[in-house]
Amino acid sequence: MTTATASRYAAEYQTIAPVLPGQALPWLKALRAEALMAFSAHGFPSPREEEWRYTNVSGIEKKLFAPSINLTAGDVNSEWLKAYLLEDAWVLVLVNGHFSAELSVLDGLPDSVSVMGMADALAKQPDTVEKYLGTAADQSEHSFIAFNTAWFTDGLFVHVPAKLVLDRPIQLLHIVTGADAMATTRNVIIADEMAEVKVIETFVGMGIARDGVYAVSQSGTGAANAYLTAAVTEVFVGACADVTLYKMQCESEKAYHFGGSYIKQARDARFTHHNFAFGGLLARSDIHVDLDHASECELNGLYLGVKRQHIDNHTRINHLKPYAISRELYKGVLDDRARGVFQGRVIVAVDAQKTDSQMNNRNLLLSDDAEVDTKPQLEIYADDVKCGHGVTVGQLDEKSIFYLQSRCVDEETARNMLTFAFANEMVDKVKIKSLHDKVLEQVLARFPQEGVNKEWL
Repeated sequence: MTTATASRYAAEYQTIAPVLPGQALPWLKALRAEALMAFSAHGFPSPREEEWRYTNVSGIEKKLFAPSINLTAGDVNSEWLKAYLLEDAWVLVLVNGHFSAELSVLDGLPDSVSVMGMADALAKQPDTVEKYLGTAADQSEHSFIAFNTAWFTDGLFVHVPAKLVLDRPIQLLHIVTGADAMATTRNVIIADEMAEVKVIETFVGMGIARDGVYAVSQSGTGAANAYLTAAVTEVFVGACADVTLYKMQCESEKAYHFGGSYIKQARDARFTHHNFAFGGLLARSDIHVDLDHASECELNGLYLGVKRQHIDNHTRINHLKPYAISRELYKGVLDDRARGVFQGRVIVAVDAQKTDSQMNNRNLLLSDDAEVDTKPQLEIYADDVKCGHGVTVGQLDEKSIFYLQSRCVDEETARNMLTFAFANEMVDKVKIKSLHDKVLEQVLARFPQEGVNKEWL
């Protein structure tokens, strides 16, 4: 990205800086200033950078996306919203990058759990936020993190105290309304020692209102609005704590999405991530995890691309101490002229003896014009470890298709059944029924359904 574009954003930043949250906090002003300086010097990431060599974000240059200064919860159609609210979950709603208490559902949440917008957290618990914000996500790593750090207008703060086990998940519902908007959110999730929590991040786009009716595509995403989502979530898993983070991204068909999840695990902590990437014209997800002594990490992902979508998944697992275990499985299904990217990296430090790590990436191409770039990496600096990785890229197995045809299944139905079976392995890993059903709806909406019975899946 050219520095000219960065200069345009930097100039615009001066008009919104006075109303960004936390301006009375010297440490946050300094952090934002440092981030703005880094972004202004480098602009958005470029394919010349190794970590971005397969993803070109130059399309963002064509528009100057503007952050929303004020909450616009009134723009959200209540009937439309119901389609994304999960049952049996506490729901925190963000509209155009701002927390909406009016749209959120928090009845029954234990008083000991701190849940609020990031702007409120900076006003009410500044010392706690200072301790965590910016310590898991390194803004020097690439300029999207710096961009988020400088521009974030709000976000969510979740703090689960020690030994508390929440019996319901917490949903973070990110909504963007209208076109040319920019939603920049910063989330901090803390699970203290021996706590257990499940958090669901959902990213959706809403269509333009015409006569009070919102246009929504058949895929369940918003109409074809171009906007930018830049969200960073920092997760801190205490000793012996257990955190499961789900992400379902189904943005507008012309939207740009960057979502980064950065996790720090303490000793004996457990972290599981399920990443479902469905929407957006261009979408990039970062999942970076730091493992401590005997901690465990599991990363699962499913990305589905159609038309000219570009979906990039970048994962990194840092084994910093001995006896940690990590498992990773990502699957991609690409059709039409879609392009998928998977860059998975496992780093085993010198002191991380007895590491056990496995990484796999499997890709299914349904069109001759579809493309996937996959780059698994192992960097091992210890000598007593068990690590491995595997990659597959191909089309449907003709022998399997022939087998189904021999059982009186026509060829088109056989192909559809095999495609859904390939993707459904990842859907079945979701044990929250309401979320499982939403994810399944997104999968079914994106590929031909003829011959496929939903009850089979």
